Amino acid sequence: MRALPDTSVLIGASSPGELEGAISAASLAELHFGVLVASSDDERARRSQRLGIVEATFDPLPVDAAVAREWGRLAAAVVARGGKPRRRAVDLVIAATANVHQVPLLTWNVKDFTLLADLVDVRKPSR
Repeated sequence: MRALPDTSVLIGASSPGELEGAISAASLAELHFGVLVASSDDERARRSQRLGIVEATFDPLPVDAAVAREWGRLAAAVVARGGKPRRRAVDLVIAATANVHQVPLLTWNVKDFTLLADLVDVRKPSR
């Protein structure tokens, strides 16, 4: 595994099946949520299709005790630096998963991790 794509990368990829690596179970949860809250039947079908591709392509990395400990460390750092970790709780779980597995986090939302630039290796994916 070279990197861990977050949910924004899984959604934004023209073909998620072409991505390499692994995903966090938290990204899978976000994708399931997205299907359930879709605003139209067409959007729900599009999201369901993408979810099916992601589920067939990746075995998600679990949110286990090591990830929970790292999430706690990252969330505490956000608070210490004046941020609000609850606003990005799932993003922090995904970042914690990347840290535990010692790989960069790929995201289109790099600015969301500015407070943690020294604690998480965050990168924009190559197109």
